[in-house]
Amino acid sequence: MRYFNLAVARGSIAEAADELNIAASAVSAAIAQVEDAFGLTLITRQRSRGITANANGRLIAQKFARLLEEYQSILADGAELKESLSGTLRVGYYAPVAPAFLPRIFSQFLPGDSDAVLHLQECNNDTAQDGLLKGDFDVILFVAEGAQAAIDFDVLIKAPPYCLLPTDHALAGRTSVSLAEIAKERLVVLDRPVVAAYYQRLFESFAPDITIAAFANSTEMVRSLVGAGHGCAVLNMRPLTATSYGGEGVVAVPISDPLPPLTLAIAYDRTRPRRIVQHFVDACRAHFFEAGTHQCIVPGQA
Repeated sequence: MRYFNLAVARGSIAEAADELNIAASAVSAAIAQVEDAFGLTLITRQRSRGITANANGRLIAQKFARLLEEYQSILADGAELKESLSGTLRVGYYAPVAPAFLPRIFSQFLPGDSDAVLHLQECNNDTAQDGLLKGDFDVILFVAEGAQAAIDFDVLIKAPPYCLLPTDHALAGRTSVSLAEIAKERLVVLDRPVVAAYYQRLFESFAPDITIAAFANSTEMVRSLVGAGHGCAVLNMRPLTATSYGGEGVVAVPISDPLPPLTLAIAYDRTRPRRIVQHFVDACRAHFFEAGTHQCIVPGQA
C-alpha cells in the first residue's frame, strides 16, 4: 500500500523507488500486486512520462491513505502502551498479607498523578499461576513451593515460620519458642492450599501430637481468633500491625527449631513486558531486598 500510494503521488515508479531506497522493480511489483488483488487496472503507464492513476486508482489510493494512517496510529499507541506507566496493571496474588506491602510498592514507582488502573485479585496458588498462563494477569505473587513447571519465577523472600500468640499468653514474652512447646497449646490453623500441607508437614516432623482449636482460611481470621484467646498459630508472613481486626493485640515470636521457610515468588511474562509491568517487578525486588520490618517476616533463630 505504501509503495502504491507513493508511486501515485509522485507520478513515477523511479522517483518512488528512489525515495523508498528500494529497486524500481519492487515498486512495479507492488502496483501489479494491488491491481491483481482487485482485478482492476488502476495505473496508466506512459513511456517516458511516468504513471497516472485512473479514477479507480485514485479511489483506492485514498482508502489506502486512511488505512496507512490508522496503521501508524496503532503502532504509536502500541509503543506508548509498552513504554507508559499508565494503563492497566493486573496483579494476582496468593500472599495473605499482601495489603501490608503492595500499596507501598506501588507508591515506589507510580507517580502521584498516575492514571494507571490497578486490578488486584487475591487467588489461591494454582489460580494465580493459571491466570498468568492464560493472560488474565500481568504479574503474580505466589508461594514457590507450589510452582507449576511452566512458571518461570524469581524469589522475593524466604519467610520462616513464627508463632503467633495473644499478648497475655505465658509464652508471649519469650525471645523464641520451640515447636514442641507450641504443640502443647491449642492451635488455630490457616487452612489454605499449599500452606495447610506445609504446616501439617512441620508438625508431623517435629511435634506430631497437636490439638486443633479452629481452622480458618484467611490470615486475619487466624489472627483475630488468636487475639481473642482461642489458641496460638504458626504463620510465615505478618502484617505491619500487632492488632487484629477484632482489636486485640497479638505477638509474633520466632521459632527456635530449624524449620523450612515458605518462599514468596514473583512471575510474569518475560518476553516483552510493558514498562509498568517491569517497573512493578523491579519495585518488588527492591522492596524485599532491603532488610526491615516492611519485609513482613519474623527472622528465625540462628
